[in-house]
Amino acid sequence: MKEYTFYTVDVFTDKLFGGNPLAVFPAASGLSSTQMQKIAREFNLSETAFILPSQRADATCTVKIFTPGGELLFAGHPTIGSAFVLAITGQVCAKKNSTTIFLEEGIGIVPVKIVFRSGDLPVYAELSAAQMPEYGNQHLPLLDQLAAMLSLNSQDLLQAQAISCGLPFVFVQLSSRESLKKAQLQLELWQQLLADCWASSVYLFYRDGEQIYARMFAPGLGIREDPATGSAATALAGLLCKDYLQSDGTLLWKIEQGMEIDRPSFLQLEADIQGGNITAIRVGGSCVLVTQGIFKIN
Repeated sequence: MKEYTFYTVDVFTDKLFGGNPLAVFPAASGLSSTQMQKIAREFNLSETAFILPSQRADATCTVKIFTPGGELLFAGHPTIGSAFVLAITGQVCAKKNSTTIFLEEGIGIVPVKIVFRSGDLPVYAELSAAQMPEYGNQHLPLLDQLAAMLSLNSQDLLQAQAISCGLPFVFVQLSSRESLKKAQLQLELWQQLLADCWASSVYLFYRDGEQIYARMFAPGLGIREDPATGSAATALAGLLCKDYLQSDGTLLWKIEQGMEIDRPSFLQLEADIQGGNITAIRVGGSCVLVTQGIFKIN
């Protein structure tokens, strides 16, 4: 029987019981991928992260990420939460007020900046996307079909597009916050329309200037509704930036997610534009330590 220390943290919040819960194993050497998958199912959170030594000279460590349904090449809140746990356990130390680490994930190296307060207390972490937006060429269902899948009317939907920054999503822009609140995913219609597509996870959002309100459904990953989705936020920049590509500079949005499931989450999204292209995307937020424990496994 081997023992592995784990931590749970709430990500994209500064208050307990908010944000997106995450389990992190900061020293996961010795666990097989099969065992990691079983542990993720046991926790039954959106994701569970396992930290391992990296063989790459340009990486601080390797992070493997599992949902209850399978392994991911990249995910936002496990990346932010893993960096936070590395900091609170002393595996990463502050250099002045911040430090940047480099996490090896399935998508490649993901830089994460950790901001500290009072010397060694991490208060904020911000990842930089390893991949710029990729626009899916899948034939999306008609807006009225997507509306029915979401228990909405066709006039509630403004547009839909499939985009990925390492994990693909169907982004559906809604016409009002009321539409966002009343949306309910019809699983049978989702199975018919999106289950076998390049992008099957559905990210709904309503935009009010620089403020974004969002929800995310990913039944294909075993996630009925996600409280906060950093990987989707990075790809969302690919849609939000389209009207600003003629001007160089940095754009900033604030995202609220998880309100409908009583897990208020707050993400900050930034994108740099230069020469008509998106050159960098950053997503950040705060974390709260919840538990520390021992997992025993044969």
